[in-house]
Amino acid sequence: PQLEAEPELPARLLGRALDPQWPWAEEAAAVLANLSREEAPCAALMAALEVAEPGESRLERLVRALCTPGYNARAPLHYLGPMLSNLSQRPAARAFLLDPDRCVVQRLLPLTQFPDSSVRRGGVVGTLRNCCFEHRHHEWLLGPEVDILPFLLLPLAGPEDFSEEEMERLPVDLQYLPPDKQREPDADIRKMLIEAIMLLTATAPGRQQVRSQGAYLILRELHSWEPEPDVRVACEKLIQVLIGDEPEQGMENLLEVQVPEDVERQLQQLDRQEQERHARAPEPRAGGATPT
Repeated sequence: PQLEAEPELPARLLGRALDPQWPWAEEAAAVLANLSREEAPCAALMAALEVAEPGESRLERLVRALCTPGYNARAPLHYLGPMLSNLSQRPAARAFLLDPDRCVVQRLLPLTQFPDSSVRRGGVVGTLRNCCFEHRHHEWLLGPEVDILPFLLLPLAGPEDFSEEEMERLPVDLQYLPPDKQREPDADIRKMLIEAIMLLTATAPGRQQVRSQGAYLILRELHSWEPEPDVRVACEKLIQVLIGDEPEQGMENLLEVQVPEDVERQLQQLDRQEQERHARAPEPRAGGATPT
């Protein structure tokens, strides 16, 4: 209703949020992050971002503000993260983010480990997960130009001491982690990281790439540690994809496989039963794996 009364509200708030001198820019970004969860306000915000301007586009300025420490000395702008995540549900935003000439995804990747705000981390991880729905870009995302997988796995890794043989299978950034290495503390973010990796396994080349970088080792240890039932279920499903047989010919792209509605309903029911089973499972006894 408020948007109908003030159709220019998203554009005005956007201008405030991206103004490096505006002291309440974080509040403007938080309102936009909340508004853009709905379809109509998100479309209006995307339209405001696509308005042509000389020089730097508004979308580019949004990414720069999110990725630049101290962009606004008086506002941290953490809520630009979930705002971008909401926007990335729209094809036009994903096309911008995944443009190889813009180097946007590469700038977002370090923020998966941003220590000061789970809001910013979660927004960036949600954005990356949404980008992973575009399976035509998987080869680029997993290849040397972006190398997304270590950035998705590192927050899921703990201080495990792998054997030398196992260590050699891991990307360099995941080898010999310090004994005080902590996993991502937010369960929702851990689940989104797992979902992003799962999306990257939708195609046969993607599955091969994820397997070859030792993802199973990180996920195996995460599963032993994970205290949240729904995250543990998501981890199990990804592990099953990585260690299972390849789909039959013609069904290699899991994102394009058509599942009949009755089968889909049965699978959803099984998912609910599985989550309930995990929720009823007894807690690990003292002396077992504990969160770090």
